[in-house]
Amino acid sequence: MLALLGWGAVGLGGLMLVATALPLLRRDDWWIRIFDFPRLQITVLTGVAFAALWWVRHRTGGSPVRVTAEVMLALLGAAFVYQCHRMRPFTRLARPQVQMSRRGDPQVRLSLLFSNVLMDNRAASRLRELVREADPDIVLAVETDTWWQQELRDLERTHPHTVQQPLDNTYGMLLYSRLPLRNAEVKFLVQDDVPSIHACVQLRSGDEIELRCLHPRPPAPGENDRSTERDAELLIVGKEIRERQRPVVVFGDLNDVAWSHTNDLFKDISGLLDPRIGRGFFHTFNAKWPLVRWPLDHCFHSPHFRLVDFRRLPAWGSDHFPVYTCLSYEPDADREQPHLHADAAERQEADEKVAEV
Repeated sequence: MLALLGWGAVGLGGLMLVATALPLLRRDDWWIRIFDFPRLQITVLTGVAFAALWWVRHRTGGSPVRVTAEVMLALLGAAFVYQCHRMRPFTRLARPQVQMSRRGDPQVRLSLLFSNVLMDNRAASRLRELVREADPDIVLAVETDTWWQQELRDLERTHPHTVQQPLDNTYGMLLYSRLPLRNAEVKFLVQDDVPSIHACVQLRSGDEIELRCLHPRPPAPGENDRSTERDAELLIVGKEIRERQRPVVVFGDLNDVAWSHTNDLFKDISGLLDPRIGRGFFHTFNAKWPLVRWPLDHCFHSPHFRLVDFRRLPAWGSDHFPVYTCLSYEPDADREQPHLHADAAERQEADEKVAEV
């Protein structure tokens, strides 16, 4: 029985080692990049395999199981530490990257609620109720078709400034704002059926903030065979943001996890900050599967903002949890918060990904 348990733990551990090692390859194949997502689950299973092997090692003599366990324990221990290291910034063990706001001035605040609605979901009334309760300045709904456009039309009474691009391919986008929008447009940056929304929003103070609303296609069977298109869309936006050097907020379902290499590359290229860092995972997908969740929906912003609120809202029928963010535009924060920069290797990697598509 001990031998059977030992070999079972070795098998599980081997799978977790492969799952840990594959994302280290800088390849864009979906079957490699997919292992970026369940990092927490891989870490837990790695810990289980490590504990089982440690127990077996102390119960067996000089059997092959024990010899194999010695090697596997070292590898699993290294994999466990590495996975924890990658996730640590998104726990309270890390210092928050974004400072909390020092001002209570509503004139410089911008609140956003965004959600992937799950196109076939029909619980629109529950989403409208969440919007009423949160009372955000900006509402972004993605994966929206004409049915959702009709169901959310009531929002136009409270949020009259809109940009609407409904599609029946799960990449439609609807943006509603109670604050004035300027230069609003829909762009198809990489793929001609995947839109993004770009606009300037005028705060109550009169200051203008750039908005970038994104929902790139993920690397997955039936979607994209590789992550290149998703990565390129993020990096195109990131390079543009760096060149313009203006206050900006990027948000939406980015189909990438907070701890991925692409996410790090995007932040370094763009210079944007992540309010999740130092505060928690805030898993947003899958709302229907409690044990299989990861953070796919994001809000990044330039260092000109401090944080008022960042939270995951209750499940309401979609497979994504909505996210609510409230930011305070405080230009002095630009001098006190981190400034991220890409090195030469990162800039070259970004240029190559963009050039490839």
